Amino acid sequence: MSEHTPPSLPATPAPDLIGQVHAFLLVWYAAEQRDLPWRATNDPYAILVSEMMLQQTQVDRVLPKYQQFLATFPTLEALAVAPTAEVISAWVPLGYNMRAVRLQSIARQVIAEYEGRIPDSIDELLKLKGIGRYTAGAIACFAYGKQVATVDTNIRRVLHRIFLGIEQSRESDAHMLELAEQVLPPGEAYPWNQALMDLGATICTSNNPQCSGCPLQEPCQAYQEMCQHSLFPSGTVLRQLRKVAEKKPAYQPFTSSNRYFRGRIVDYLRTLPAEQRVPLAELGPRIKPEFSSDDFPWLQKLVKGLARDGLVDVADEGVRLP
Repeated sequence: MSEHTPPSLPATPAPDLIGQVHAFLLVWYAAEQRDLPWRATNDPYAILVSEMMLQQTQVDRVLPKYQQFLATFPTLEALAVAPTAEVISAWVPLGYNMRAVRLQSIARQVIAEYEGRIPDSIDELLKLKGIGRYTAGAIACFAYGKQVATVDTNIRRVLHRIFLGIEQSRESDAHMLELAEQVLPPGEAYPWNQALMDLGATICTSNNPQCSGCPLQEPCQAYQEMCQHSLFPSGTVLRQLRKVAEKKPAYQPFTSSNRYFRGRIVDYLRTLPAEQRVPLAELGPRIKPEFSSDDFPWLQKLVKGLARDGLVDVADEGVRLP
């Protein structure tokens, strides 16, 4: 294979295997599905909010904030016209405040370019700045009933283990989406995608899968591999067997990371009266007790990045929430 030849896509799993997985998983989901509020609506706006909140955040943390956020901004229009500072405040304490700014930016783009209606096709959804292929697929499927596959972290893991085996290398996003499309059950995209996520969140977890309670134990390729190596009944062996292709970055304590201090800046600015600015010389010691003049270029860079992301407003007199 030349260096310009794209890698081959995974072979389509056997039809009998696909059918067995469909039957087992959909029956399990019908009986065991999680009761989540965004599953009780097909409002594209509410589903967009839930998907943005669920990025890198556990369901238990999202549940109370989801209801509060929709009570504060009940419509796309209400979110679009709200002051950004209020949107950020309503987002706390979910973290990754940039998601709140992106969500409001999407709302404003939909108002400006789509007459206030969130698109229903993946191609159009991907034109919204801040929406990737997973979120586009989730909105198309969960809000509009489109028969489309989509792949998040849980779906990726479950599909890989069921159809490909233990994750000894990382398949590309394109490969996993191709696999997801190959095994999508006709007319059942909504329960199928939700079932895959539920299984990954509750049973087929990353480091300690509960294989003994899994409805897909029989057809699962990863389970068969572990049985062949006599690795059961230990539920933690997958952590030792799985080899992640890309190396993790060196550990950095969270309280010394730039993301931590970005969050502290936003949190401090939230305590100030609206429109009040704080000079950088005063802001520095507020977020870092040992702040010195040597830290000033670092602080300027942090603030510049926050301003670029739309999280703060910077002027000669100082910085404030937008």
